[in-house]
Amino acid sequence: MARGKYWQVKTLEEMSRLEWEGLCDGCARCCLVKLEDEDTGEIHYTDVGCTLLDGATCQCRDYKNRQKKVADCVRLTPKTVRNLNWLPPTCAYRLLSEGEDLPDWHPLVSGDPESVHRAGISVRKRISASEDDLDPEQIVERIVRWPNRWPRRKRR
Repeated sequence: MARGKYWQVKTLEEMSRLEWEGLCDGCARCCLVKLEDEDTGEIHYTDVGCTLLDGATCQCRDYKNRQKKVADCVRLTPKTVRNLNWLPPTCAYRLLSEGEDLPDWHPLVSGDPESVHRAGISVRKRISASEDDLDPEQIVERIVRWPNRWPRRKRR
């Protein structure tokens, strides 16, 4: 039998629901409002959180019902992960789908759910507003680059 952590020996499709959910590091970068350039298809992250995002905990306020409450909330599956062009480069789902391993700050590796926040990966203390607090034209003014980058000290 192969030795290693489950994410090192199983494909995304082979993981149980609990294992799949455990891959999420709790950074909440995917819960930021993203804008797509209609001409180029380029994705631009903002520092505006989804209506259900709790910026202090980096968790969804209603995870179970999120897709009923937020029309464009995407349920991540092995198939969707491989087809999404907006997952941040630090995302465990993206990393594993690309054949990479989890970074040392990931809670599954560190054993500490706070490690993602200490490493500067999460959106904690970086959200300017909730999407409910802004008019759509104001969200365009909140484009930022950091969610689509590795922190300098954590570059791969």
